[in-house]
Amino acid sequence: MKLVPKLLVAATLTLGFATVDAKSASAAILNYAFTVDSPVTKGNGFFSFDDSTFSNDYNPEANIKSLSFKFDGDSTVYTEQDDANYPNFPVVFPTTSLTGETYLALDYHFNDKANPSSSISYEIIGEDFTAYSRTSLNAEPISGRVSYRQVPESTPLIGVLFASSLGWMMKRKVVSMKKVKI
Repeated sequence: MKLVPKLLVAATLTLGFATVDAKSASAAILNYAFTVDSPVTKGNGFFSFDDSTFSNDYNPEANIKSLSFKFDGDSTVYTEQDDANYPNFPVVFPTTSLTGETYLALDYHFNDKANPSSSISYEIIGEDFTAYSRTSLNAEPISGRVSYRQVPESTPLIGVLFASSLGWMMKRKVVSMKKVKI
């Protein structure tokens, strides 16, 4: 009977180390959520990229692997392929805010897909959002703000929870086995 608890300890440790290895192997893919807030429209999006692909330029940038964005109240989903300069854009780049905080930002330019006959275009560059007309030079552009937050990867968290649960169940079994012997 002493073999079972030892096997469970070994299995728990193995799963824990496998979780750490999985996190290290996939750490290069970063996921970010972003929110657009302007007087006319609001929206939410998500993008991911491989941080090992940053260019070695004076202003490093990396191509977006996947992107999805949707304006509130609109069912149209914009993707990385909707960028006017796809496949060279959209890109992510490091920048510094006015408060001195360094963060990663997006460069994404896309046309209004919800109304294809519209001349409206949208542009996200860093913390700035702009909606403007491609055809009317007299039209006033609409400005807004973009905020970003990194989204943690869920796979390592699930592995840790599984390993912890397995350890807790093992402890309960050992305690119950000791009670039976007494």
